[in-house]
Amino acid sequence: MKKLKKGRKFGRVRNQRKALLKSLSVGLIEKSRIKTTLPKAKELRPHIERLVTYAKKGTKAGAGARALESFLSKKASLKLVREIAPKYSERKGGYTRIIKLPKRPRDAAKMAFIEFI
Repeated sequence: MKKLKKGRKFGRVRNQRKALLKSLSVGLIEKSRIKTTLPKAKELRPHIERLVTYAKKGTKAGAGARALESFLSKKASLKLVREIAPKYSERKGGYTRIIKLPKRPRDAAKMAFIEFI
């Protein structure tokens, strides 16, 4: 029996997908709100939530921070640990919100904002 695979491919190979998620993550952390296509926003959400949880767990020298720096740039990981994670210290999850927008006119792609709550 064929099993369904988790995740979207976006017509890219693995390293390009990883780079796409990394750039979207850094953009969201730096700007706190980005406009992208709906499937990209839905794929980005679990990655960002996991990164915020890592940032909440430890200090800059902790294991959570090392996990962050393996995926994010140094500037973005510092902002995540120092500014974003402390806001969610009492919250157990659900750090992001996806707001659907009208379709993009030229190719009718579903668009969305993804932002921190």
